[in-house]
Amino acid sequence: MASTLTTKLSYFLLMFLLMMTWSFQAMSRKLDEETIVQKHKLWQTQHGRAYVNEAEEEKRFKIFKDNLEYIEHFNSLGNQTYELGLNQFSDLTNEEFVALYTGYKEPPFTGSSEKEIGFLYENLTEVPSSMDWIGAGAVTSIKDQGICGSCWAFSTVAAVEGINQITTGNLISLSEQQLVDCVHSNKGCRGGWMDNAFHYIIQNSGITTEENYPYKGKDKKCHFKKGAMSTVTIHGYADVPANNEKALLKAVSKQPVSVALDSSGFQLYSKGIFSGKCRTRLNHAVTIVGYGTSEYGTKYWLAKNSWGKDWGEKGYIRIKREVDAPEGLCGIAKKASYPIA
Repeated sequence: MASTLTTKLSYFLLMFLLMMTWSFQAMSRKLDEETIVQKHKLWQTQHGRAYVNEAEEEKRFKIFKDNLEYIEHFNSLGNQTYELGLNQFSDLTNEEFVALYTGYKEPPFTGSSEKEIGFLYENLTEVPSSMDWIGAGAVTSIKDQGICGSCWAFSTVAAVEGINQITTGNLISLSEQQLVDCVHSNKGCRGGWMDNAFHYIIQNSGITTEENYPYKGKDKKCHFKKGAMSTVTIHGYADVPANNEKALLKAVSKQPVSVALDSSGFQLYSKGIFSGKCRTRLNHAVTIVGYGTSEYGTKYWLAKNSWGKDWGEKGYIRIKREVDAPEGLCGIAKKASYPIA
C-alpha cells in the first residue's frame, strides 16, 4: 500500500514539475515575443517606419523577427570575420532588399573609343601595403540612393570626385541626379552601368555639382541647363583587366575605382571584414576607396556604399581580398573601371 502511495506521489510530483516547466517555457516564449515586439517598435521609431495597416505590420514584424533571430544566431557562432546587426533593411526579405536597393545593370555599351586607352597601371611594379583615400581627402561624405536603383550613379560620381581631388586638390560633391536623369543609355532608377555614365560625362564636357543639381531619388527629366554647368571634367576612362585582383590593387593604389558585385549578403552587415557566402551575379555598384590588412592578417577592400551612414561601418564595408577565386569575393574584380582626368 505504501509502495502504491509512493508511486502515485511520484507521478503527481512528475506531472507538477512538467506542468511548471511547460508553464515556464510558455511564459519565456511570451516574454521573448514581447521583447521582440518592443525591439520592433523601437526600430520603427528610429527609422521612421510606419505601416499602412495591421496586416502589413504583422507581415513586417514576422520578417523583422526572422531577421533578428538570424542576426543573433550568426553572431553567436563567434568564428566570423564580421558581424550582423539591425539596420534600415531589417523588415525586408532578402529578395525585397535586392529588388529595391541595388541597381547595377549592364545594358549595351553606347560609348566609343574612350575606354580603349588601355590599363594605365599595367607596368606598376610596387604598390603600398595599404591605401586609404578617405584619409587622403579624396572621398566625399556617405550618400543615400534611397529606393532607387541608382547605385551605378553613386559609384561613378565617387570615382570622379576622387580623381578630381587627386589631380586638382579640390574635393567637390558632384551630382548623381544629373546622371540618373541624363544618361539615357542607362535606365535611371531601374539600373545602369558606370561605363555609360563615364561616357556621358565626357560627351557632356563634364558634370555639375550636387548643390546645383541635387539628388531626388527618382527619375526626372534631364535638366539640360543645370547639366551644362559643368564643374568637373574627365578625359577618358578604362576598365581594369577582368578577374584580376592584382590589377585592381594597382588601380586602387592610384585612385578610387568603380566596381560591381553581388550584394545579396550585405543586407544586415554591421561591421568587420565581410567574408560571407555570395554569388558572382553582379547586382550592385560601389566604389573601392582603399585596402589594407586587419590586425589578424585578413586582407580587405574598403568600399564606399550608397545606403546612408546607418548601414555598415558608417556607410562603408570592408570585403575580404585575395580569395581563392579569380573574380574575387562576390565578383568584385569582374567589372571594375575608373575615370581618367
